Amino acid sequence: MSATINRQDVINRRVPLVIGFLVTISVLLLFAVSRYQWLPPDVQREFLLRGQQNVSSIRRLPAERGIIYDREGHPLAFNTIQYEIGVSPNLITSDRRLDIARQLGVILERDEYELLRLISADTQWQLLARPVSAEVGQAIADLDILGLIINPLQKRFYPQGELLGQIIGFVIEDNNSTTQGAMGVEGSYNGTLAGRTLEEEVSSIPFNLPDQTRSTAQKGMDLVLTIDRDLQFWVEEELKRAIESTGSTKGTIILMNPRNGDVLAMASYPTFDPNNFTQVSDPRLLTNPAVSEVYEPGSVMKVVTVAAALEMGAITPEWTYNDTGVLDIGGIQVLNWDRRAHGVVDTTTLLVESLNIGATTVALAMGPDEFYTRLRAFGFGVPTRVDLLGEESGILKVPGDPDWSEANLATNSYGQGMGVTPLQMLTAVNAIANDGLMMQPRIVRQIIDGENVINSQPSALGRVISKQTSDAVTQMMVRVVEAENGVGAAQLNGYTIAGKTGTSQIPSPTGYESCDTCSIVTFVGFFPADDPQVSVLVKLDRPDGYWGSVVAAPVFRQLAERLVILMGIPNDVTRASLNGNP
Repeated sequence: MSATINRQDVINRRVPLVIGFLVTISVLLLFAVSRYQWLPPDVQREFLLRGQQNVSSIRRLPAERGIIYDREGHPLAFNTIQYEIGVSPNLITSDRRLDIARQLGVILERDEYELLRLISADTQWQLLARPVSAEVGQAIADLDILGLIINPLQKRFYPQGELLGQIIGFVIEDNNSTTQGAMGVEGSYNGTLAGRTLEEEVSSIPFNLPDQTRSTAQKGMDLVLTIDRDLQFWVEEELKRAIESTGSTKGTIILMNPRNGDVLAMASYPTFDPNNFTQVSDPRLLTNPAVSEVYEPGSVMKVVTVAAALEMGAITPEWTYNDTGVLDIGGIQVLNWDRRAHGVVDTTTLLVESLNIGATTVALAMGPDEFYTRLRAFGFGVPTRVDLLGEESGILKVPGDPDWSEANLATNSYGQGMGVTPLQMLTAVNAIANDGLMMQPRIVRQIIDGENVINSQPSALGRVISKQTSDAVTQMMVRVVEAENGVGAAQLNGYTIAGKTGTSQIPSPTGYESCDTCSIVTFVGFFPADDPQVSVLVKLDRPDGYWGSVVAAPVFRQLAERLVILMGIPNDVTRASLNGNP
């Protein structure tokens, strides 16, 4: 009896302790739980992020790249319709997976058990196929299966093939189907064309259906070029024909509007097809020689030398000098192309006869500082800032450079010992055609952003000579073409042509190459001379004929004969009558 009472007393004494202990533990647990209601913001964000990761994942949605058109609205680059097929396994019940895998296997021509494995994966999103054609994508869409996701993919397509390949460029696609322009317009306007890549949240909750809509604001902007597709096609054909007929290894032709800087056509050969750029074995073909290849222009530079000297006042159109056939300067001897002395020569005859000694004499009259300052103003040694990737600045040594000497002053005056791009050379001559105002070359004419059209405004690089000087040099260039001992092969019946040829030697590590085909020939001209509507540069490398007057001038005439038709340029008599002149 007493033992029973003692055990009861022990229990009675311990009950309050147990209750107190349980109450204490409960209070502590309640306090711990309540702390989660007032977590620091950074801790709350971490828990929220972890919670979202458990029920969703992020997938990138590449933008639709903008379309590129020529000036007449013909598409030059657009996106073909291809698709990416994916699946959200959590949205497909286990009893249907095998049947769906079989249907997809037939359409995709894939092993059904491989597809079954993908459909049964423990992920929020699983890629099944990429890319597939529009027909395959439509067949899968017709299955109307919840959980299958069909996303459009960009596949850049260039419908003109090789035509305009060097101007348009191409794009490179990464693993996320995001495109990056690699050259040409695709590269220089990549940010404009590419649009905005968006991120989509893919839910693992079966009741959250995927959103198949795309934002129109995601699409890239469209571009309208200054290039005329039809002119470009014809110029490329003429260039191929010229290279074949003259035995040249390569060449470039550029057409421009000297009044506003519009590039109407720009062709170099050999070229490539941007649809198959990965198959090009020579990486040098994946460039645009018109803006990225530097060469010595030769006697074309003489019109710039004369124009600069006339503007400075160092010479006049009536200025003369005595051509003795040899001129010693800076440790070298300057000789004329024909190795002859021409006696008393005026400014026009200097250009008509294309005399090296005359050009050097003019440069000496200007002096080195003035000569190079004015060559810089004409755009030599600096990029034109044309809206194309890969433009080179050219090569122009100036006084103060460690490797410059007075010999450079002589050779640069007639286009040797310096480097220019074909576009730089034509841009400089365009200043003469455009009353002395040099316009910046441009490739893009308009940017189209939905309903908003942004027009590219012509931009002047500066006035390099006066209209008076421009008129004087233009008349001299007309004489170059019309004179009996000039460049008659460039004449076009009914039209007054202003032009100049250039024949330059090809430099090598040990000097200049010496052979019957070791030259680069150029002809630069514009017409009608009194109201230029188009300017043309023809450049051919290593032709059989060697001289620009023999090789490049006839190619220019071939171009001009067709240009007056394609561009609707009236002849001199018709234009005079339209202007009310007898």
